[in-house]
Amino acid sequence: MSLETTLAAIRPADPAAMAAARDLQARLTKPAGSLGALEELSVRLAGLAGTCPPPLPEPATVAVFAGDHGVHAQGVSPWPQEVTAQMVANFVAGGAVVNAFARQAGASVMVIDVGVAIPLHGGDNLLDANVRRGTRDFTEAPAMTPEEARTALETGISVAGALVDGGAACLLTGDMGIANTTPAAALIAAFTGADPAEVTGRGTGIDDPTYARKIEVVTRALARHRPDPAEPLAALAAVGGLEHAALAGFMLGAAARRVPVVLDGVIAASAALVAAAFAPDSVDAMVAGHRSVEPGAGVALARLGLTPMLDLGMRLGEGSGAVLALPVVAGAVRVLHEVATFDAAGVSEK
Repeated sequence: MSLETTLAAIRPADPAAMAAARDLQARLTKPAGSLGALEELSVRLAGLAGTCPPPLPEPATVAVFAGDHGVHAQGVSPWPQEVTAQMVANFVAGGAVVNAFARQAGASVMVIDVGVAIPLHGGDNLLDANVRRGTRDFTEAPAMTPEEARTALETGISVAGALVDGGAACLLTGDMGIANTTPAAALIAAFTGADPAEVTGRGTGIDDPTYARKIEVVTRALARHRPDPAEPLAALAAVGGLEHAALAGFMLGAAARRVPVVLDGVIAASAALVAAAFAPDSVDAMVAGHRSVEPGAGVALARLGLTPMLDLGMRLGEGSGAVLALPVVAGAVRVLHEVATFDAAGVSEK
């Protein structure tokens, strides 16, 4: 499905379904408001589905989009670029943290090579959708051409559509790409207007000199390209990554199909800002899985108006936080399906 067709299919949340969910929450056998953020989440998911109660978010699939980054040459990460391809192989083999968490949560894992520098081979759960072998160094040139960014966006849209057609009732974001927190910081600064120092974090755990260099690299890229959030495709192409673009498309695809998409950490949050710039109503499909300790994630989620479900001090990526949040999301919906009302249970109200 094309980007334009997808954007045309995205609609706002259904106010009647949301009102019905609020009314049902008020009649369930519990004190009003006692489930806190889960109650509002259930209302949002009803609005997304256009029905109350909304469908249970199962089965679920986490899509791990992988790409490499030319800005790695600027020394923003202590990890060699080859680790991206090595970790993709680990995901495919089932040996990463996200695989363990997915098995615990009953979710499946799909890996999509959208921009890994080293050619990958094999695996039923690996999709070769490589647009180019890593982005360009955005301190020297735009990271992608607009055409490359569009292709990555439409790859994410296609993956979302294929998963929903295959029966997925909930989509979860995953990512892999050495140095990908640097373009994430650039995107968040570009789309929120925040200072680069406010939204640039330590990623995989860099030392002070590398951290200072990383902030300087993001600042230099923004000064060079001056990305305009009113032109999301151009801004994404200038300072984004191929996995960021695919994730934004994945979120737009989920919104067009009215299926919830649970966001992981800072990479997903930066991509969500891009998706929201293309289609503000796409935010109605997004659930913030957790609060990453990467500072840009909190800035992005605040701009999007999303409240994280979990806060565990995590900064791994891969989709790990999104998968951990899946049972919480499912629980919020299951309450509407299975908890008795005061009338039905014969329980006295206050």
